[in-house]
Amino acid sequence: MFTLEAVVFCRLIRQIGNSMFKIDSVYNRRRDIHDMYGGNWQSGICNSRSHPFIFIFSGGKGYTHGYSDLWVSEDIYAYTGEGQVGDMEFTRGNLALLKHLEAGKRIFFFEAVGKGLVQYKSELELHDFDYQQGKDREG
Repeated sequence: MFTLEAVVFCRLIRQIGNSMFKIDSVYNRRRDIHDMYGGNWQSGICNSRSHPFIFIFSGGKGYTHGYSDLWVSEDIYAYTGEGQVGDMEFTRGNLALLKHLEAGKRIFFFEAVGKGLVQYKSELELHDFDYQQGKDREG
């Protein structure tokens, strides 16, 4: 069944050493990120309630659940929003991404590299959003 996927286009922010994460360094997702900053460790979009941060995670087995994240240019990353079944909506994590600038939150982007391990790729900010047709977890 085809559904509507929410896609958030994020622009790469060139870093000047103002991040608590080092580009291409590998972190233990639970210990180094969620234990320190909060957020749901099972979700791809983790909105910290105690810090002005949103963590997004890509890779791993996301494609089996209908996610198809990719760099569409050297500075723009297309991130598939939350929701594994049916049409995606801008609620919860998707809404946090959409409203992160007005909420004063920073987006930190990681890719899965092993069981419980993620590699920090960059800090991002919202550029645009759209919907595209795709398949959900149920096909």
